[in-house]
Amino acid sequence: MRYIRKHAGYLLVLVLLFLFFNLYYIFLIPNMQLHYLIYLDILLAVCLGIFFTIDGYFFYKQQIKKQKLLTEDYVIAKEMEEFENIDIALHDGNVYEAQIHKEIENQQDLQDYITKWCHEIKIPLSACLLMNEKMEDAVLKQQIKEQLERMNQLLNAALVGCKVQSSLYDLQIKKVDVKDCVQTSIKNNRFFLIQNHFDIFVEIQDEYVYSDKEWLVYVLDQLMSNAIKYAKNRHEIHIWTENRENTTILFFEDHGEGIQDVDIRRIFEKGYTGNNHHNGKYKSTGMGLYMVMLIMKKLGHEIQVESEFGNYTRFSITFHENKDYFLL
Repeated sequence: MRYIRKHAGYLLVLVLLFLFFNLYYIFLIPNMQLHYLIYLDILLAVCLGIFFTIDGYFFYKQQIKKQKLLTEDYVIAKEMEEFENIDIALHDGNVYEAQIHKEIENQQDLQDYITKWCHEIKIPLSACLLMNEKMEDAVLKQQIKEQLERMNQLLNAALVGCKVQSSLYDLQIKKVDVKDCVQTSIKNNRFFLIQNHFDIFVEIQDEYVYSDKEWLVYVLDQLMSNAIKYAKNRHEIHIWTENRENTTILFFEDHGEGIQDVDIRRIFEKGYTGNNHHNGKYKSTGMGLYMVMLIMKKLGHEIQVESEFGNYTRFSITFHENKDYFLL
């Protein structure tokens, strides 16, 4: 039917020509032998039938290819030479491509500026931390240090965010000591862990995986930060590893607010903040776990979560045996 609708005009013209041709020979040519006209009509009908059958076959074959191409997730303009309006499609595609490249350049310039600013602001921030140590008022000293430490964490998160979303994302995959990464993360968060009287239980022996230490530590920092933010009465963090077939699984468990069932499938979505009140102290941005998932995908690891609301939250990071993939 699509073929007929597309060629309806041509078919109508052919039918009219066919009709006029027959009427001309029947009424205007004297002594016309009708059987010759019938033979000629049959011959023309057979030729036209063969032509439209072949043309229709190639038309539907083309439509099948078009529908298949439209399901692909890459640019298909270069594969559409035989389709109509290819020149328009290529022109528009080039225009959009130029606009996208321009937007990427603008975004890259902004990310570079933010990255540079974060590095530069760390110098006066470090100076403030040193000056704060000389304060004699212990209560005020502690309060100021807490805010400075939070600023430092936010700056680190901003730097990582710029790096992860940059086109120059630098991965350094190598053999990494899991326990060393955990200890580095504990050290990064020691001020808030001590302030909130957390007990840390680490059960990791000599465990090595192939990953990027900087990004893996950031992931652990984010999990650690969330455990501190959303803690309840039981201030404990348990970290351990298990080996299963060709994988190593790192578990991170806290006993804070937990995650509601309605939220747990969406906590890795960009900007999703959930329904928890976060014990009234923190306003979630919904970016932390989104960045964690983004990093996990780029590293080739898997992260999953299970939780019982009001009781615990357990994250598990799965490291596959991938040294052959990275030729290590």
